[in-house]
Amino acid sequence: MFTGIVEELGEIVACEQLTDAARLTIRGKLVTSDAGHGDSIAVNGVCLTVVDVLDDAFTVDVMGETLRRSSIGGLGPGARVNLERAAAVNSRLGGHIVQGHVDGTGTILTRTPGENWEVIRISLPDALAKYVVEKGSITVNGISLTVSGLGRTETPAADGTHDWFEVSLIPTTLGLTDLGAAAAGAVVNLEVDVIAKYVERLHQRG
Repeated sequence: MFTGIVEELGEIVACEQLTDAARLTIRGKLVTSDAGHGDSIAVNGVCLTVVDVLDDAFTVDVMGETLRRSSIGGLGPGARVNLERAAAVNSRLGGHIVQGHVDGTGTILTRTPGENWEVIRISLPDALAKYVVEKGSITVNGISLTVSGLGRTETPAADGTHDWFEVSLIPTTLGLTDLGAAAAGAVVNLEVDVIAKYVERLHQRG
């Protein structure tokens, strides 16, 4: 489990394509300081298992399912990624409960700068729209964020979606995560609040 509080902005230094999988080598001095084989590290919101630790980097195997369902498959050497170690049971829950299981992807539609923050609008797949509420939590590339706006357009976006949501980013988030440099058109990983999915399942089962 994670909290969505990014610890470090890392970098992919190597990518080896395997049969229906990929092996990534990711540089991250902080998250590797106490990492070992089998540990979990969230990479842009995707929970991955450490295979090897190499000085200030670590390797992970990413299966085909994860490559297809997330933006990880489109990243290569030089890409900056958000990194977070699994939460310790005695630590504060600074964000919200994040599983590291990506529900889908969205596309950054617009960026609107303000005096003290920046508003980013992101497309929302139809299948996930029902789980997202204003002032609720959502994970974008592994970052726990509060939904500041919701909407729907008649004309679909380039990725075929009609729904969108907005998040307002403070300077700290802009400076310490990959969203600070992500341009309109960039694809991001989305994980909705798992509590909403449990409530839906309980309601379906009566």
